[in-house]
Amino acid sequence: MLVTRPKVAELTFQVYGRSLHPELFQIHQTRELERGYRAKVEITSAGHVITWRYQGMTLTEVAASAQHPLPQKRRLMSYCLRGERTDRIECRGGVTYEVGFQLETVDPSVFWIFQEELANDGERQGLLHRFDASERMCLGALSYVNVETRNRSMLVQAFHTFPDDCAIVKSQSMFRLP
Repeated sequence: MLVTRPKVAELTFQVYGRSLHPELFQIHQTRELERGYRAKVEITSAGHVITWRYQGMTLTEVAASAQHPLPQKRRLMSYCLRGERTDRIECRGGVTYEVGFQLETVDPSVFWIFQEELANDGERQGLLHRFDASERMCLGALSYVNVETRNRSMLVQAFHTFPDDCAIVKSQSMFRLP
């Protein structure tokens, strides 16, 4: 199990057509919800895990380190987290999964303003985890995940900061019923 936050250059974004064992991750925050579908959203040491279930179907989204030992069985999508990317998966029964993510490196002053705003938003809603500071930085990284549910869809916005690199990983995922 990974016990420290990885370097931003080591991050991957993967989606599975199955659940993954919780022992694979160091989980810091969890939220479970049910609304015609069931979902579990978790902040981990490297990013997040979202497990979404509907009528016997399971989709699991993972933002993790490339060094993290994750299975290959039933992996539907796998990308290194670099630049910007969007993708879509059409599932049985008309269920769709759409994702857009980006890695953005910004000026240090912009980074610290963004991190402060993220922390303030996280105090009011969503899931927020503050990581310990590294040896180089006085403030630690943040992970913030906001979930919006509707009867036929779930939107998840995730933000993960990496102070050593002044980098921000942003993702937006939509799980949609037919």
